[in-house]
Amino acid sequence: MLQRDLSAKPTAIELEVIRASLGGIVLEMQNSLFRTGFSTIIRESQDASCALLDANAAVIAQHVVLPLHLGAFPACTAAVLRAFGDDIAPGDAFLINDPYEGGSPHAPDMAVITPIFFEGTLSGFCASIAHKGDIGGPVPGSCSGQAREVFNEGLQLPPVRYQRNFQPWGDIERIIAANSRTPALVLGDIRGQLGSARLGERRMEALFGKFGLDKCLAAFDELGHIAERRMRAVIETWKDGTFEAERFVDDDGIELAKPVRIHVRVEKTGDAMHFDFSGSADQTRGPANIRPPLLQAACAYALISLVDPNIFITSGILKSYAVTARPGSVVNPRYPAPVNTYNPTVHAVVDAIFAALGHVVPERSRADGCGSRSIILGGRSTNTGKGYVQYEIVGGGAGARASRDGASGTTVNQSNAKIAPVEIIESEFPTRLIAFELIKDSGGAGKFRGGLGIRRKYLNLADARFSIRSTKHVIPAEGYSDGLPGRTGDIQVNPDREDRKRLPTRCADYPLMAGDVFELETPGGGGYGDPLTRDAGMVLADVREGYVSPERAREFYGVAIVVGTEGFAIDEKATATLRALNEKRAASA
Repeated sequence: MLQRDLSAKPTAIELEVIRASLGGIVLEMQNSLFRTGFSTIIRESQDASCALLDANAAVIAQHVVLPLHLGAFPACTAAVLRAFGDDIAPGDAFLINDPYEGGSPHAPDMAVITPIFFEGTLSGFCASIAHKGDIGGPVPGSCSGQAREVFNEGLQLPPVRYQRNFQPWGDIERIIAANSRTPALVLGDIRGQLGSARLGERRMEALFGKFGLDKCLAAFDELGHIAERRMRAVIETWKDGTFEAERFVDDDGIELAKPVRIHVRVEKTGDAMHFDFSGSADQTRGPANIRPPLLQAACAYALISLVDPNIFITSGILKSYAVTARPGSVVNPRYPAPVNTYNPTVHAVVDAIFAALGHVVPERSRADGCGSRSIILGGRSTNTGKGYVQYEIVGGGAGARASRDGASGTTVNQSNAKIAPVEIIESEFPTRLIAFELIKDSGGAGKFRGGLGIRRKYLNLADARFSIRSTKHVIPAEGYSDGLPGRTGDIQVNPDREDRKRLPTRCADYPLMAGDVFELETPGGGGYGDPLTRDAGMVLADVREGYVSPERAREFYGVAIVVGTEGFAIDEKATATLRALNEKRAASA
């Protein structure tokens, strides 16, 4: 245990300077990682996060790109401490991606962790978690939607030493390279993570030198306490009670006709909040399961959104509430249950929490969003003969909120990664984009409209193996407070031919031939409030922008749109009649 002078406390000004310095260090690490990424997953989609932790594996600062890593970083770093204990020295670096031994969301999310030493004392850790394009397994991209155990999900690394005294240690890189279809990209990304960690070490050593180790460590503790107190102070102002909600994931990839239930019971008393997920489904045969560190982080994400989206991120937030997850359930599976398509389940968790607390914090209530999805193509480049993995993260429509429409063509909830630019995809992979557009009428109708989903259509130029991990192709994004659900998603191969094939929400290793076309339509967000109360002028603007068709404007919003000499316009008399008739029908129902 690290010994320090407990009387060394920072002044209020010093505390703020240290806080700002930590935020700047993490952001600099993050920028370094994105700029040195080899794969499109890192440098374009930015599927990675960086953090600083204390010597006991508590997060002291995180630049939040992916909120789930707030739970993953402490679990991964604690695993390193358990495995190596006192055998940690300056110049060390460690790797871990095991979802059970550590806290990685799934095996492709590899953590690089380095210790921070100051004057011979272990004073903390620099860490990053970043998605790897391929770490083996039965399908390109390592994310099989039909995996039945973690052994189907690629190379599993418990805590292992990657460097000692700043030098490569053992043959770990050769092992990783031998288990990847794209070894140069995977190793390049890992080295980029290592570089960002070494940068963080230097910046932290300078911070310790400026203020002194004891004062900095006291500041880290205080920042954690401040975050916890901030969360609890706001929670205490909410009404006491028990609130329940549930959401469903389309399926687990194996039992395609069986939705997966996520149920939350929130008990709030004073400044204490308890999330109980005991009513959720048993662990699934397919990879829809999530581990407790992710569940804890999902609760933190929802609370941060409701309390203070600008709060400084530390592990103190995790101490402001309690979580119960029944062993053997979908949110606390037993080893070696598969976990690689975890994100749809986390979205269901987040949506359920918001639904449960929507009446407690009505000003921040919202409808459900599109969930998350990724498409993965793999094969051999016709130019180089080397393996490639085309991995893309695609958003959709966000749920509408109490005061505004949902955003269109975006990622939602905890999924903050970006869609790769068309120019990058076409220049690096044997594919061409035929269409990339918003889908008219896909946003749920409401006083505030749900965001629109995306249509992305591809021409495949070489034989490839295709996988998708998606959600809300069967169960739509729910509306809120009389808002209507969003349009469901869809994925088809050769949609314009008679032999077209519709794929399930999760599909692994579907063979695509050169010349095949595949089309992904992502879900729209749910609407908020009664559609008949939407301002008619806003409906007209939606029609003019191509977001809503005149037919849907009439059917759902009771607004009659006509085409005049200057384009679309509102037929005021017909609109008044339509809305009066619909209100009469609603009153008699």
